[in-house]
Amino acid sequence: MFAYILRRLLHMIFVIFFISLLVFFSIRLTGDPAAVMFGAGEPTAEAIEALNERLGLNEPLYVQYGLFLKGMLMFDFGESFRSGASVATMIFERAGATLALALGGLVVAMLIAFPVGILSAVYRGKFIDFFGRIFSLIGISFPNFWLGIMLILIFSVTLGWLPASGYDGFSSLILPSVTLGLILSGILARLIRSSMLEVLNQQYISTARSKGIKEWKVVIKHAFRNALLPTVTFLGLQLGALLGGTVIIEQVFAWPGIGRLIVDAINQRDYPVIQGGVIFLAMIMVLVNLLVDISYSFIDPRIKAGKAGG
Repeated sequence: MFAYILRRLLHMIFVIFFISLLVFFSIRLTGDPAAVMFGAGEPTAEAIEALNERLGLNEPLYVQYGLFLKGMLMFDFGESFRSGASVATMIFERAGATLALALGGLVVAMLIAFPVGILSAVYRGKFIDFFGRIFSLIGISFPNFWLGIMLILIFSVTLGWLPASGYDGFSSLILPSVTLGLILSGILARLIRSSMLEVLNQQYISTARSKGIKEWKVVIKHAFRNALLPTVTFLGLQLGALLGGTVIIEQVFAWPGIGRLIVDAINQRDYPVIQGGVIFLAMIMVLVNLLVDISYSFIDPRIKAGKAGG
């Protein structure tokens, strides 16, 4: 187990290094941030040169990248070109909101998809299965921004039960979490149904039933546990994706997350914020993938940690 984790950590370092290289050099192809920071005016070449000197942008790219890597090792991404605030501080201020939204969406998705997927597999071809497949199709088809707006109109504007925007306590988390969870639950329910159907057709399930074990124990203890592997993989990947891919939801609900921070930084060409935000999300995604791989050996003891994840 230790050797496997060490190998995965080395792999994580390589991936993060490659991402940092890609992000650092690609965003510098967008133009001169100093010129953008002057706004609609027409700054002189001297003014732009002075600002580049102050921001350290007149150094060769390899020097800038070296300084960036050095700071990244200490989780220091520099200061924002716009506000002068520490990028790491800005990220941590937004990280809680992003994590809460991602976890909230996953919890809602699991609460819906697990029973729908399991029941659809157990009662294959019956009304419950038909309902589950229709629900999954609807969930996959709905655009998340449209669903978010509809939920705001119903529960905030019309009924006045929940806040429409912002991040102020548990009540403000409900609508964006439900929006994410409903969309995700459609895909997850189909995955669980497919995995359960495959497991329910295995010989050991028939053996368990022939021994007189109660049906619900066969379904939950034997079938569902063995159907969890693809589900855990999917949930792990989705958590990483949600941490960096909730930009639209954050815009609809005015949610102060990292995704929105990065979008604002892109519009302002605030290089340090873009770099820091993307690298932080990359670290989180790689770490989540590592935890997913390690969890395999606990879900199914037949899988050795050294073979997990290839």
